[in-house]
Amino acid sequence: MISFDQAYKTTIEKIKPLDEEHVTLWEAEGRVTARELLSKVWSPSLDVSLKDGYAIQSEDIQNASPERGISLTVVGSIAAGGDWNGILQPGQAVRILSGAPIPAGAQAVIAKEFTRQDSGQLLVYNNAEPGRNVLEKGEDVKKDEFLLGKGALLTPGRIGYLASAGYEEIPVIRSPRVGIIATGDEVVAPGNTLPEGKLYASNLVTLGSWCNKFGFSIETDILPDEEEALWKGLSNALEMYDAVITSGGAWTGDKDLVKRVLVELGWKMEYHHIRMGPGKAVGFGMVGMKPVFILPGGPPSNHIAFLQLGLPGLKRLAGWIDPGMPFVPVVMSDTIRGQIDWTQVIHGKLTKIGETITFKPIKPKSRLQMISTSDAIVMIPEGINEITQGAITEALLLN
Repeated sequence: MISFDQAYKTTIEKIKPLDEEHVTLWEAEGRVTARELLSKVWSPSLDVSLKDGYAIQSEDIQNASPERGISLTVVGSIAAGGDWNGILQPGQAVRILSGAPIPAGAQAVIAKEFTRQDSGQLLVYNNAEPGRNVLEKGEDVKKDEFLLGKGALLTPGRIGYLASAGYEEIPVIRSPRVGIIATGDEVVAPGNTLPEGKLYASNLVTLGSWCNKFGFSIETDILPDEEEALWKGLSNALEMYDAVITSGGAWTGDKDLVKRVLVELGWKMEYHHIRMGPGKAVGFGMVGMKPVFILPGGPPSNHIAFLQLGLPGLKRLAGWIDPGMPFVPVVMSDTIRGQIDWTQVIHGKLTKIGETITFKPIKPKSRLQMISTSDAIVMIPEGINEITQGAITEALLLN
């Protein structure tokens, strides 16, 4: 068996991102850029006003104050997207709205609240140095300016940034198509009648829900513990999907046939069984360029093996540079213990008081309850047998 750290490193190194595709701005949230992106335009394309007010020459109002208004003549007006055909002369002002282009000859914009109209003249009660309330051409984005590198996660703010830089479509890494297969004669698809002695395929739903969360398209299947059925189902999945995940049949019992069938189908195993609990029986390998993960059937083992290895592998396939789980520093409410010769994973609840986040281990009545009520997990690394009460460590976020 290899360590968790070795397994994670191997997973990320072996999986290569999928090919590039183009999506619209409206489809890009949560996707990953396929290459470096440069601005296509200047934004704004001209100097524009940041305020509703008046475009002026700064020297005209340099001595203006609340006690001493300076009189200017208004010679026109301009709104966003409009224009004013003329050159501003000393003693003149142009009414201007936020976003409108600065007229030729103007140096600044005096905000409306520092002015008032009197007998056709504009009285200004504050000064405005050159550049005041002016957004210069290219101040937001300059043409050919670097925007985002390859592998950048596209968030709403970044997508808006790309829109301002002239993008209508964005080159992204194709989102993986994932086949998720539950195995076992005892497993029943949710929605069907549950015969005595059987159980619903909750792992299948949990895994699919995580994939949905990251925008991966999924299809699911349930196969019996029969070699012929497994061979046919896995063979079809390897043809149809970019990645395959199996749930159950991952150990070494008489009916644990998944590994044997995969090897017959060309699976080149990288690891099977690692020094981590829960999740020890996880396996990973490639069929050609397609990653295949074997997950154990027990819910905690299934969940942790997927979150710590399967999900990062899928995210890497989708182009993520750093595909691990997000984490926060936490203070331990209790001492937790594991085994010094492997990585132990502990589920818990988070409580925030002020700026301090506390992690409290949970001991629920059932395995599924533990998964459903956990906010985060803490890993006790190999080589350490405990993390003491009051210690600061990292918690990987589940919610």
